Amino acid sequence: MDTAFPVTAFVTLFVIVDPIGLTPLFIALTHGMTAAERRATGLRACLTAAVLLCVFAAFGEAVLGFAGISMPAFRIAGGALLFLTALDMLFERRSRRREDQTGEDRPDPSVFPLAIPLIAGPGAIATVILLAGERPGIEGLALVVAVMLAVLAVVLVLFLASGALARMLGRTGTNVVTRLLGMLLAALSVQFILDGLRDFGFAG
Repeated sequence: MDTAFPVTAFVTLFVIVDPIGLTPLFIALTHGMTAAERRATGLRACLTAAVLLCVFAAFGEAVLGFAGISMPAFRIAGGALLFLTALDMLFERRSRRREDQTGEDRPDPSVFPLAIPLIAGPGAIATVILLAGERPGIEGLALVVAVMLAVLAVVLVLFLASGALARMLGRTGTNVVTRLLGMLLAALSVQFILDGLRDFGFAG
């Protein structure tokens, strides 16, 4: 198996889920909670997102086949979606949308909006389907799930350390990191599109 695939998959999912960008929102959504409640909320959010992404990794391509959508076509569409997400990150539109979702009074934000759509959003769902499609079979699925769980483990660690990280990074630091991740995501999304075009015979 290509040893570069796990690294590429991890980087792609890490950029899409954006654990660093989620951390300030987690702090806002759990404001006023005790440390124990904050830990429980973070754990529930990550577990919910993990279950959802596992389902899409395992059955997403079958659903596409039932709908008559080829994997190369979905790869191109997914790449376009990821590119739009990258633009949102670069120009702060993603952050503004996320911050708008924190305004409502939600006693338990673990399922919504943390797990869905902030962690397991459309971009993450599209990514796990694309990655699972690139490595068909049980072994490939297990690898994609393992990479996804590794990314969610990073999310959970950052959630648990959110207070200290927010003080260390500050708003400026978070903005800089988010933009760097956006640039990387733009390049990865173009690669998805090129891969889909190559499957159709339009690119070398």
